[in-house]
Order: sequence, then C-alpha cells, then structure tokens
Amino acid sequence: MFPSKMQDLNPKHLEEEEEEDQPNKPLTKTKDQEKQNQCFKKYNVICSILLEPFQWLQMLSSKLNPTFVLGVVLVYGLNQGFSGSFFKVVSDFYWKDVQKVQPSEVQLFIGLYYIPWVMKPVWGLMTDVFPVMGYRRRPYFVIAGVLGVASALSVAAGGRLAVVAALTFLIGITGSVAIADVTIDACIARNSIEIRSLAADMQSLCGFCSSAGALLGYSTSGFLVHHLGAQVAFGLLAIPSATLILLGFVIYEPRTTDQDIHFEKTKATEKLREAVNGMYRTIKFPQVWEPSLYMYLSLALSISTHEGQFYWYTDPNAGPAFSQEFVGMIYAIGAMASIVGVIIYHKALKNHPFRPLLFYAQLLYAVSGTLDLVFIQRWNLALGIPDYTFVVLEECVSQVISRIRWMPMMVLSSQLCPLGIEGTFFALLMCIDNLGALTSKWGGGLVLHLLHVTRSDFKNLWLAVLVRNVLRFVTLGLIFLVPNVGPNDIFLIPAKVGGGGGGGEVVDCEECLEMVVPLNEKV
Repeated sequence: MFPSKMQDLNPKHLEEEEEEDQPNKPLTKTKDQEKQNQCFKKYNVICSILLEPFQWLQMLSSKLNPTFVLGVVLVYGLNQGFSGSFFKVVSDFYWKDVQKVQPSEVQLFIGLYYIPWVMKPVWGLMTDVFPVMGYRRRPYFVIAGVLGVASALSVAAGGRLAVVAALTFLIGITGSVAIADVTIDACIARNSIEIRSLAADMQSLCGFCSSAGALLGYSTSGFLVHHLGAQVAFGLLAIPSATLILLGFVIYEPRTTDQDIHFEKTKATEKLREAVNGMYRTIKFPQVWEPSLYMYLSLALSISTHEGQFYWYTDPNAGPAFSQEFVGMIYAIGAMASIVGVIIYHKALKNHPFRPLLFYAQLLYAVSGTLDLVFIQRWNLALGIPDYTFVVLEECVSQVISRIRWMPMMVLSSQLCPLGIEGTFFALLMCIDNLGALTSKWGGGLVLHLLHVTRSDFKNLWLAVLVRNVLRFVTLGLIFLVPNVGPNDIFLIPAKVGGGGGGGEVVDCEECLEMVVPLNEKV
C-alpha cells in the first residue's frame, strides 16, 4: 500500500500521465473552437442581416439629411402607404354598403380621386415659384396636413352625406396626400440629380416605406371597418395628415433671405413663365417624351376591373363571399409581397438597363393577370386549390411583379428632371402617370358598364378581365420607347434646360451632343 501511495505522489509519474493526456487536449480544444467559430459566424450573419436596413438608413441620413429621410417615411410610409391602403379598403366598403352604388359608378368616382394627382404640376409650380415666408417646401406640408385633417373629420362626422359631398371630401383626402407627395418628390428629384449614385436608393426607400405603410393599413382596415363602420373609420385618416403639419415645422430647408424674398415676389411671374417654358423645352426631347408616353400607355392600357372583382369577392351568392377582415388580410399579404418586390429590385435589378428590365416586368405582369381569370372562372377549385389559398397566392405574385415594374419607372422619371424646375417637372411626369391611372379606371368602368357587370350580375366579369389581359400584352410592343440605358449612365437631359437665364436659350449644341452620346451608344 505504501509504495503505491508513494508512486501516486511521484512527480515523474505525474509528468508521464500528463504527457499521455497532452496529445488529446489540442484535439478537444480545436473541436470546441471550431464549434464556437461556427456559432459566432452564424451569429454575425444574423446580426448583419438585421442591422443592414439600419446601416442603410444611417448611410442615407449621413449623405442626405435625417429630416429628409423622416419626410420620406412620413409621406410615403404613413400617408401614401398607410392612408392610401386604408383609404382603398374603407372607401370600397363605403360606396358598396353605405352609399350602395354600382361598381361601374365607383370606377368613375375613383377616377375622380386622381384629379389632385393630375394637378401635381400646379402644386409643383407653386413649390418651385411661390415660396411662403422664405420656404419653398415646408409651408406646403402644413397646407396638405390641414386639408387632410379637415376632409377626414368631415366625412366621419358628417352623418348621411349626399354622394357629391362625400366625393368632395374623399377627393380632399387624396388631395392632401398629392400635395405632400409632390413636395417631397421635389426634394427627392433634387437629391437624385445632385447625388446620382443614390437615386435608386432613394426610390428603394420610398418603395419600402410605401409597402410597409400599406401593410399596416391593409392589416387594420378590415377589422376597423367591421367594428367601427366604413364612415367612422375615415376619421382615423386625420392622424397621418396631422403628421404632415409636424413635418412642415421640422424638415430642414434653407430659408431664403428677406432680400431674396422681395426679389422672388417681384420676379414670380417671370419665374413662372420660365418654368413653363423650361418644361415645354424639356418635354420636346425624344429622350423625355418617349419614355413618358410609354409610362402613360402602360398604365392606361391596363384597364382596371378592380371594383367589379371587389363586388364579386364579397358577394354571398355569385362569389366566394370574403369577409371584411379577410379582404383586408388579402391586401395586407399583398403589401408584404410588395416589400419583397422592393428588396428584389434593390438587391438584384437596380443597376440593370431600363428597357430589358421593363420588358420582362411587363411580360410577367401580363402573364400574372391570367390568374384573375382562373379565379373568376373557379378553375382553382377544379385544381383542388381553395379560394382563400388561391387569392392569397395571386395577390402575392401580382404585387411583387407590380412593384418591380413600377420602381424603374420612378428612377427613370427622377433622372429626366432638369435642375431649377426639378419639382415642377417631376410633378409633370407624375401627372402623366396619373392620367394613365385615371384612364385605366375610367376605361375599366366603361368596360364593366358595357358588359353589364352590376352589384349582383357578374356573368361577364371574366370577359372584362380577359380584355384587360390582352391589353397588357399589347403594351409589350411599345417597349422601344424606353431608353436602353442604366440608372448610373451619364444621362440625357442638358442640366440647364430649365435655367432661369431668361433668354430662352437651351444650351449650345456641343453640350447637347456630349450628353446624348452615351444613349446613342447603347440603343
């Protein structure tokens, strides 16, 4: 016993045991380190994905201005996104259940909603030419907010309104968003010209905010319509409008000096004439009117049959009888899909040339329209796909493609604007787009009326959708109007075409040729 105890205490024996154990220790440590490294890498990947949007916003705020980014979030996210989506669902149920009008008539009313948007050049001229107390943008945010708050509360508290009065107040709500939109678009257009490398990023920010706001609006609209009623629910739209008033006081804008204010007042008429002449000279460039014509026709030819489909969705006899909550949920899921479309464009497509990108986007848009036809004919049931599943899939596909189709148009429009009248001219381009949307609504209403699609008769609704789908394919033949350049190429419009020299000269021919050469090389 004693020798064994002494052996246990023998230092040499302990050293030998340590030497025997040493070969295994590095292997154990290496395996543990590899596991820790793998976990650490996974953690870093997850953190980088989660932090990337915030880093992106920080980058935009540092290179632009934090209050400008806040303005985009409030206008595009809360007002255009949330208010626009909430307004869409609530107004549909308002006209159907409260006013009890026909779907073709609602298409006409929705077309009238676009009047403030068609007037965007007027708002653009006012922001460019008529500053208030030395500011070009801030006062118009306040005006937009006041108009929106007053209109929303008037509908909610107005009791049983006549159709004309209700329509007037609803146009006031859309007018509030339109004025705020043209004001922030003027800021976006100027930043897109001064920092061209961030033009696509700014449009991605607008698209993301709009989609996120739409998701919130659609998610809550059906629930609130069910519990508050369509008319009372309109009162909630006063909240986003109130944020525009706040934005008017906080957004950064250099103030014009008193001397400049006096000069602006004395030269307002001259500047107005110069702005109009600048727009006229700019729109005559083929590089401008050709893509503008394409944007108008691509919207106008895709006639809207939305109201006929909405009435059919909620009809308990002819249609699938979707509830108010489920209609809102459909649109909410579509808004999530729209965010996916923004991400796809921002990550993979933002640097692609406009012509091929818009061609394939329009082709997919036309093909996806056939899903509506399948649903109306109830072929999805023959395939074993329930109505609830199919309509969600159809909405997701449609929204992803629509967003990818829309965003390059916005990037192209922002880069067609000359400095000096960028707000006015971007508003003109958006006016053309909204005329296309108005034409689409009224054209769709006319088709629904001619095919006798009513509140209870939907037997020809499939034919209206078929006409719409054929016109979407026809649009592919107009793609030659879009320039075959990318968003980062040297662009097309002489920078001083809208300049306020007063002499009416555009620019010298050499400068014009230098700016057009990159386009000609790629056509």
